[in-house]
This record gives sequence, C-alpha cells and structure tokens, in this order.
Amino acid sequence: MKKFEKSGAVVLGISPDSVAAQKKFEEKHKLGIALLSDEDKAVTTAYGCYGEKKMYGRTVKGIIRSTYLIDPKGKVAKIWSKVRVDGHAEKVLEALQATA
Repeated sequence: MKKFEKSGAVVLGISPDSVAAQKKFEEKHKLGIALLSDEDKAVTTAYGCYGEKKMYGRTVKGIIRSTYLIDPKGKVAKIWSKVRVDGHAEKVLEALQATA
C-alpha cells in the first residue's frame, strides 16, 4: 500500500456487505484501506461490478471483482474487470505511474 500512497493514490474498496461485516473483514485481514458499503447495490451496479456471473458452473448474481483507476480530474483512466488477485496490484501500480 505504501507504493500506492507514494504515488498519491487513494485506495478504496466497495461491496454490498453491511458496514459491520466490512469492519469485521477489515480487522480479520488487516487491509489498511477504507471499505465502502453499498448495501442497495446502486454504486456497484452503476459501475458494472454487480451482476450475473458464473460460479461453480451456475449463473448467479454477485460482485464482479473489478478495479477502476480514476485520475485526479475524476475521469476513469483504466478498468480491470474479472480481476484475479495474483499480480494485479503490480499491474495497477504500473498504470498509475504511467498516468502521473
């Protein structure tokens, strides 16, 4: 996270979980980032991060892990959809540094 902070980035997470559930998750995993609650799914749906996806061969509704790089003017500079954790932070950091 320090590399993101040094680049001037603010990292936020958002999910439809309740504030209490997010607090428990953050404490358990020691994330060190702000987690936003979107219980009515308005924001995650608007950003295309909530919808139908395949899980264990079935179609279900849920969070589609995504990352949005938003530039200092508030414009979406890059989107990563269907994110896999391994190596993802490095890709985002490279893109962040390229936009600086």
